[in-house]
Amino acid sequence: MAAPISTIGYEGATPDALVAALRDAGIETLVDVRALANSRRPGFAKRALSAALEQAGIGYLHLRALGTPAEGRAAVRAGKPAVMRRVFAAHLAGDEPQAALANLSDLARRQRVCVLCLEADPATCHRTLVAEAVGLPVVHLRPGVKAGSR
Repeated sequence: MAAPISTIGYEGATPDALVAALRDAGIETLVDVRALANSRRPGFAKRALSAALEQAGIGYLHLRALGTPAEGRAAVRAGKPAVMRRVFAAHLAGDEPQAALANLSDLARRQRVCVLCLEADPATCHRTLVAEAVGLPVVHLRPGVKAGSR
């Protein structure tokens, strides 16, 4: 049986804490599902993050097609997660997101994968919807918290 798929948000975390949480969980590849893989937070833009992961022996894959459209991101900022879920569900039904989801699903069945986005709370982030769509058990990691602890 395949390992569960993990998710993680970097809001409020440092790059070192994120990498440590991934290592503790035995993650082999971090899959970035941000539509825009840039960040105002130092260390979390695509280039810096992928370099830190490479140094830690963790792969990096950006699946832009699994990012939330602008309307969904605006809904999250407005505190309307139900609207974000509706917007994202419609987006996920498209051909490009379905192809990216198939890629993620295949990868998650071959190695330990973690899906990354910004929000600390997985209940308000589309990464949970992405992970659930893969069809494997889902584990939510938190930077600064050892895997298996609360």
